[in-house]
Amino acid sequence: MRRGLLFLASSSCLLPVCVLAAPAPTEVSGVVVVGRAPLSGADLAADEVPGAVTTLGADDLRPGAGSALLGALERQAPGVSLNNQLGEAYQPDLIYRGFEASPLQGVAQGLAIYVDGVRLNQPFGETVNWDLVPEAAIKSITLQGANPTFGLNALGGALAVRLKTGFDDPGGELEASAGSFGNRHAELQYGVAGDHLGLFVGASALHSLGWRRFSPSTLRQAYADLGWRGGRWSVDLGLTGADNRLTGNGPAPVELLAVDRRAVFTHPDQTHNRLGQARLSTTYRASSEVSIQGQLYAARLRQQTINGDASGATACAADGSILCLDDTGPILTDAAGAPIPAFNGEGPYAALNTTATTTERWGAGVQLVSSAPVAGLANDLTLGASLDAGRTAFRADTLLGTLTADRGFGGPGIAVDQRGGPIAPVGLAVSTRYVGVYLTDTAHLTPALALTASGRFDHAELKLADQLGTALNGDHRFDRFNPAVGLTYRLRPGLSVYAGYAMASRTPTPAELSCASPAAPCSLTNFFVADPPLKLVTAATWEAGLRGRRQGPAGLALNWSLGLFRTEVRDDISRVASDVFGRGFFENVGRTRRQGVEAQAGLMFGHWRGFVTYAFTDATFQTPLTLASPDNPGADAGGLIHVRPGDHIPDVVRHQAKVGVSYDAAHWRLALDAIAASGHPLGGDQANLTPQVPGYVVANLSGSWRLTRSVELFGAVENLTDRHYATGGAFAPTASVALVEAPGARNPRSLTPAPPRSVEAGLRMSF
Repeated sequence: MRRGLLFLASSSCLLPVCVLAAPAPTEVSGVVVVGRAPLSGADLAADEVPGAVTTLGADDLRPGAGSALLGALERQAPGVSLNNQLGEAYQPDLIYRGFEASPLQGVAQGLAIYVDGVRLNQPFGETVNWDLVPEAAIKSITLQGANPTFGLNALGGALAVRLKTGFDDPGGELEASAGSFGNRHAELQYGVAGDHLGLFVGASALHSLGWRRFSPSTLRQAYADLGWRGGRWSVDLGLTGADNRLTGNGPAPVELLAVDRRAVFTHPDQTHNRLGQARLSTTYRASSEVSIQGQLYAARLRQQTINGDASGATACAADGSILCLDDTGPILTDAAGAPIPAFNGEGPYAALNTTATTTERWGAGVQLVSSAPVAGLANDLTLGASLDAGRTAFRADTLLGTLTADRGFGGPGIAVDQRGGPIAPVGLAVSTRYVGVYLTDTAHLTPALALTASGRFDHAELKLADQLGTALNGDHRFDRFNPAVGLTYRLRPGLSVYAGYAMASRTPTPAELSCASPAAPCSLTNFFVADPPLKLVTAATWEAGLRGRRQGPAGLALNWSLGLFRTEVRDDISRVASDVFGRGFFENVGRTRRQGVEAQAGLMFGHWRGFVTYAFTDATFQTPLTLASPDNPGADAGGLIHVRPGDHIPDVVRHQAKVGVSYDAAHWRLALDAIAASGHPLGGDQANLTPQVPGYVVANLSGSWRLTRSVELFGAVENLTDRHYATGGAFAPTASVALVEAPGARNPRSLTPAPPRSVEAGLRMSF
C-alpha cells in the first residue's frame, strides 16, 4: 500500500468505527452511505446504521509489495489485525472482533466476504483467498459488524468490496514500482464511458523473491467491466481472472530464528490458485423510490497445494527393515498395500502433502429496494433472496521421502496408503446449495430516531460423496432464521447514540464435516477421513455506542466515536490436534465469547490530517475443554491440555492502537503511521500455558511528489525502525528434526517472523 494513512475527512461521518478518505467512497448529496445487503443498491445513510462501520476508498488501497486491501485494513480499521501464520503477504488471517477470515482450511471462518455481491468465501471450507480480489479495480470497501442480511459466516461481521466501472472512474493510470527483496509490481487501470456504454479494465502483476529463504511469490490479476446505461435500466458484465503462485513457509522454532530470522523450518509450502469468474448484474428503476437489482455469476477455481513437513515415519521397532508411523505405530504401506521399506535407515524422513481442489460455483440474487414512505413516515426497505451453489472435487495424497540438509523434501516420493489407517489418499466430491431470503427495514420514527429491523432465513444442503470408498459419504441439511434490531438517535446536531442486537450463524463446512472423528483424525490442513455430524454455530451480538462530529473555524473538523460490543457464540467449532503426528479433527467445543471496546478520533485542519484508534478485544472460551496438543510443552504426560472458562482464544490481539499523521501540500505528500499491538496465545495453546507471541510497535513512512499534472513519484518505507517482531505462532516437533544452524534445539515454540525494514519506490502516470 503506497498511501499508508487514512483521514477522517467527512463531517458527515458519525459512525463508531468510521474512517473516511477524501473523497469518501460512496456519497449521495454529501451524505456517506453504506450497503446493508450483499447486492449493491441497498444503501443507507451511514449515521442511521445501528452498529460499527468502517469505509475505505480507492486512494487508500495503493498497491505495493503486499496486499493493498489487507494492508489498509490492518493500518487503519479499529479492531482489525492480521495473523500471518504462513508468512505470505496475501495469505494472512484477517481477524475482526476475534473472528477470522482465512485462506487456510481448518480455520473457523467467522466473517462473510463479498466482492460486488459475489461471496468470496469458497464453499468447500468457507476459506477466503485474498489474492483473488482484483485490487487494481477496487473502488471502496466497507467493514460492518454482525448483520444477518449478509448470510452465512457473518458471525463477527461482513466485508463488502465494490469494484470500479467506466461510468464512475473514467481515465487511466499506469504504475510501476520496485523494492526490497526483489519486489516488482506493475498495474494498469483505464475507464471510459459514452452516453450508454462504459468500459473499465484493470490488471496487475507482482513478483517477489520473498525476504525469507525459499519464498518466491507471483501474482497476476485482471478485471474488466462492460456496462450499459439506458432509461430505467443498467447492466454490467464483470469478468475476473487470476493466476497466482504463493509461497508461505510458516513458523520456525524460536531457537532457529535466534540464529537466522530468514530461516524456514521445512519446505516447500506453496499454493497455486487459478480463477475465472463472470458476473452479470442489472438494475431496473421502477420509480424514483423503487428499484430492483438482480445478479447472476459463475466461477471456476483450481487450487493446488504442496506442503513439505517432517514425518513421523521411522524404522519399526519389531522389524527395522520397514517403516512405521512412530517406531511402535501402524506399519506404513504403499498404494499396492505392501509395507514401505526403510529406504533411509533411521531417517530423517519427510512427507509431502499434496492437494488438488477444483470448485465450480454459480449463483443468483435478486432484491427489491424501496424508499417510499410508510404510514407517513420516511422508510427504507430491502427485500431479497439469494442462491449459491457449487461442486467441488478434492484430491489429497501423501508422499514419503527424505528430509534434505536444508529441511526440504527429497525423493523417492512413495505414495502412502494405509487403508483404514490415518494416512491414505482422499478423493471427495462435494455439492453445496445455500438459499437465503432476507429483509431489512429502517423506519424513521422521528427526524432524530430511526428503527432498523432485519431478518434472514438460510437453508443449507451439503452432500459428500467419497470417491475412493464410503467413509466420507454424507448428506447434511441446516435451517436457520436470524433476526436483528437496532436504534439510532440524534441527541443533538453532531452527537448521536446507537444500540443494536443481531444474530448470525454458520454451517459446518464440508471440510469440517469430513474430519470430525477422534477415531479417524486427519491432516490439519488437507485430509478428510470421517463424517460424523457437527452442530450449526450460532452467535448473538449486542453493541452500543456514541459518535460525534464537530466543525470548527478554518476547515477544522473532528470526528470521534466510542463503541462497545459483546458476542456470545454457541456450539463453536474448533480444530483439535490428535495424538497422531500431524493429524487432528474438528468438534463443537461449546460456548465462546468475544467482547470489547472500539474508539477512534480523527482530525482535519488545513493541510494536516491525523487519526488515532484503540480496540480492546477479549476473546475467551466459556466451556471447559480437554484438548490434545502433543507438541505443547505445557501439556500433560498424555499430550493433553485442559482449557478453563476465561482462557483466551489463540491468535486474537487483546489491545491494539493505531495512529497516523500526514501533510498534503500542493505537489507533495508525506505520511507516517504506526501500529501498537499486544501479544496473543500461540496456535495450539488454547489453555494459555506458554509465553505468548510477543507484542510489537511498528511504524511506516510513505510519500509522493507530483512532477507534473500526470506524473507522480512515490515511495514508502515499511517497518521503519527495522523492528524484529512476529505475526503468528504455533508449536513444531523441533526435537525430532536436526537444526544444523541451532544444534541441540528442542524448544517447540515457533514464530512467524515479520519482514524487516523494506523500501519501495515507483512512478505513477495518469492519462
